[in-house]
Amino acid sequence: MERTITYNITDKEQNTRIDSFLRKHGYSMQNLTLLKKMPESILKNGEWSYMRTTLQAGDVLTVRIQEETSSPNIPAVNLPIDIIYEDEDIIIINKAAKMPIHPSLNNYRNSLANALMWYYEQQNKPFIFRCTNRLDRDTSGLTVVAKHMVSSSILSDMTAKHQIEREYLAVVRGHVTPSEGTIDAPIGRTGSSLIERKIDFENGERAVTHYRSVFEQNGLSLVSLILETGRTHQIRVHMKHLGFPLIGDYLYNPDMELIRRQALHSHRLRFLHPITGKEMTFTAPLPEDMDRLFHPQTVL
Repeated sequence: MERTITYNITDKEQNTRIDSFLRKHGYSMQNLTLLKKMPESILKNGEWSYMRTTLQAGDVLTVRIQEETSSPNIPAVNLPIDIIYEDEDIIIINKAAKMPIHPSLNNYRNSLANALMWYYEQQNKPFIFRCTNRLDRDTSGLTVVAKHMVSSSILSDMTAKHQIEREYLAVVRGHVTPSEGTIDAPIGRTGSSLIERKIDFENGERAVTHYRSVFEQNGLSLVSLILETGRTHQIRVHMKHLGFPLIGDYLYNPDMELIRRQALHSHRLRFLHPITGKEMTFTAPLPEDMDRLFHPQTVL
């Protein structure tokens, strides 16, 4: 991917070195190191400059990101994907359930990464896959993918600082009591399992989930959940701890009568755009398999 980013230097930013300016704008040290290796990647007023060059008010700083190779070992596969939004820095996907994020030994050609590799290959654009909020294979909904190294670095930092608001929708059986609240319970590994997690007050990492029951019908509740932290399987483990495990969850509640995957959907993302700073909000409606739990079709 190639991306050109332009900054107009203000009075408050004058007498600042280029490297310091970029660091304040979220560029990582690795970003700066890689930019130094790219030809004419840093321009001041249209002329190539060193990172140590000092900026003055009125200067125009141009950063040229030139990524010429694609992620290795990710074959391009023509798979359907639902693109919600795309610009030069990010792409937002409404991921289908049953689609892994990354290729793996048993899912080498059916992941989101494979689909995006194909999507950009058709445009003759190199692409390095950098997903910010990784969803479980069976969790549907919104995920954000960075299109170049700088947006990836900034989004990763935002994630670490809990600056990306993530709201999920889940389906459980019964009347959730209390109807809203905060689950603050640490999560750790279960024995020697690489996948399963449990509540572990002695050795677990702090995990916080805010939940609210929003709708009840057919003996089921639709629950809104906002993550304050991002532990593996956090919602699934926390809702089981509350006494309302997600239906269809093969690992924590193998209740497959109504749905064949955990009833969990990444419904809303809200964050500041990594380059422009503009507030961005995206939503994805309930997928068909979760929606029909509350609105079954009449059989004639």
